[in-house]
Amino acid sequence: MLINLNYKMKIIIKFLIILICFYSLPVYSKENFFSEAKKLYEAKEYDDSKFLFQRNIVFNPKDAKSYLYLAKIFKIEENNQELEKYLETALLLESSNEEAMYMLIEIELEKSNFSKVKSLTNDFKVICSSFCDKIIIIEEKLKNFEAS
Repeated sequence: MLINLNYKMKIIIKFLIILICFYSLPVYSKENFFSEAKKLYEAKEYDDSKFLFQRNIVFNPKDAKSYLYLAKIFKIEENNQELEKYLETALLLESSNEEAMYMLIEIELEKSNFSKVKSLTNDFKVICSSFCDKIIIIEEKLKNFEAS
């Protein structure tokens, strides 16, 4: 009986130690990771900002802005596969993200995927508020490609 009691006490003490350690960890919110990552991005410290945006996604997997900034970093790094993946994820989470949609339209233009560009442009026209001036640029590029 005494051995069984000591065993239970040890388990309780271990559980309490784990709880104390868990609650003493620093608490980070979505804003802390995102805002720090954005500062690093603006300072052109892309590797460090990429790490923090990815960390933010671990804790906040539905944060479309982190996916967008990761896409921007992959664009700078010329990693088109990751760029597209992160843009598509950003749009999946936030279908009205104008910047992500415009970036995806530019990629599809480069690939000469005109049917996709037309479809995305139609969606873009519906959601645009601050990037509406880009519609003219997209349509001009489409005309130039079709004329070629």
